[in-house]
Amino acid sequence: MSPLRLIYLALAIWGAVHPMYHFVLWFRAEGWSLAGLAAGWQANAATTGLVWDLTIAATALTVWILAETWVRRNWLALIAIPATFGIGLSCGLPLYLFLRTRPVR
Repeated sequence: MSPLRLIYLALAIWGAVHPMYHFVLWFRAEGWSLAGLAAGWQANAATTGLVWDLTIAATALTVWILAETWVRRNWLALIAIPATFGIGLSCGLPLYLFLRTRPVR
């Protein structure tokens, strides 16, 4: 595996673990409420802006994944979409880059 692919994989793992650690801390302190979490995303203008920034970037990544998957027929890369919306852009983007840069057979 190339060093670049290893970096993408490490970033995908970090992008899954590090944000989830903070979400778990928040859930433990505030209770296991998705509605409460969503309310926290709109606590002030800074957090609302960040949520919109990440949502737009995640949507752009999804469009890119779908377009490239259609052309390249790399169906495995589609798992980056649920990773993006279920875990976060910090996991989905490097995961997609990891899957996209695999050697062509």
